[in-house]
Amino acid sequence: MAQRPLTAMIGPGGPPDCAAYGLAGGWRGARRALRDLTPDAVITEVTDSRLRGRGGAGFGTGQKWSFVPRQPARARRKYLVANADEMEPGTFKDRLLLEGNPMQLVEGMLIAGYAIQASEGVIFLRGEYHLAFDRLERAIAQARQTGWLGRDILGSGFDFDIHVHASAGRYICGEETALLTALEGYRAQPRSKPPFPQVGGLWGAPSMVNNVETLCNVPHILANGAAWFRDLAPGSPDGGTKLFGVSGRVRRPGAWELPMGVPLRQVVEDCAGGMRDGYRLRAFLPGGASTAFLDAASLDIALDYATVEKAGSRLGTGLAILLDDRACPVGMLRNLEHFFAQESCGWCTPCRDGLPWVERLLAAIEEGTGQPRDLDLLADHVRLIGPPGRTFCPHAPGAMAPLASGLDLFRDEFLDHLRQHGCPRRMAA
Repeated sequence: MAQRPLTAMIGPGGPPDCAAYGLAGGWRGARRALRDLTPDAVITEVTDSRLRGRGGAGFGTGQKWSFVPRQPARARRKYLVANADEMEPGTFKDRLLLEGNPMQLVEGMLIAGYAIQASEGVIFLRGEYHLAFDRLERAIAQARQTGWLGRDILGSGFDFDIHVHASAGRYICGEETALLTALEGYRAQPRSKPPFPQVGGLWGAPSMVNNVETLCNVPHILANGAAWFRDLAPGSPDGGTKLFGVSGRVRRPGAWELPMGVPLRQVVEDCAGGMRDGYRLRAFLPGGASTAFLDAASLDIALDYATVEKAGSRLGTGLAILLDDRACPVGMLRNLEHFFAQESCGWCTPCRDGLPWVERLLAAIEEGTGQPRDLDLLADHVRLIGPPGRTFCPHAPGAMAPLASGLDLFRDEFLDHLRQHGCPRRMAA
């Protein structure tokens, strides 16, 4: 049976308390890091494990940590931030970890804080995650009482504490500089880089922002070693397991911990029970709403960062959104672009004005007032605001990814909408 370190302690009885967590194997990673390893050695171990960020960008975690200045915690103020503002449509994996085993995140943050020599950790939590907030607060309080947070942890001379910030909730807070701006009490807007957060982040201090799932992997790497972590995903260029999932018309939508590199067919058919009766898979967004469509013929590609990128999309969060043969792709794209247009922070013109324009064009096509030239206008938006670097942050390029691929894959449906002055499926219903 495949190992599932991330979810092994998650069960129907609720999350383990601090003592139960330790009895089940928890704290071994933190104990090894603080007693036996230097901060640089911890970074090397994580780099060797081939852990890549699980928030969507997929940057090497150990490499990212290595960019933080090396001064010890007491010589320079630094921050570690766990990004738990999970808000993309179809994405719910971090909630599983936050509610199911919050102590695992506390241990991961302790180790990461030691590696970069930060003295303070912040969990930037989506405000609607009320149960996760309560369980995180309880886990942090227990960790303080038992000496896993606070001053001179394990006699190492290292001080570290964590607090939870319940955010007002904006999708843009998934962008690390916008998240830091929000933490400082300002409107969540991205910042120009450089300086990068690793050098000048929260209140100007070096700061590291990591995704929840990324940090939850760290205790297991330190407890079992980098080679063990790489071996969890045999044949994959990436190490470890990941929470993969699907939403759409399958029998059992959800998320499951599987080795990196599994094909989506295994997730859809073995874990989710296959498509519901009467529905056939047509295409899918492999890593959430901001990734490009792949057609059903790509169901057997390996779910790792390089393979999915080579196929023309991104692994993203690893939670696929399925499009079946009875759903209208134009309507689905309209819903997606409505979300992205609403969530633009308004900082730069191409995103602030371009995304609502895209939404209006799609609405016109779906409602029967679209014109043939609208397809060229949509393609112009993809060309002008889709490439990275045209806007301050990846929000607009992410919004254009499903549209660009949708214009190619579903061109016949777009033309049918224009010829029949509306959605053929809706008119036939």
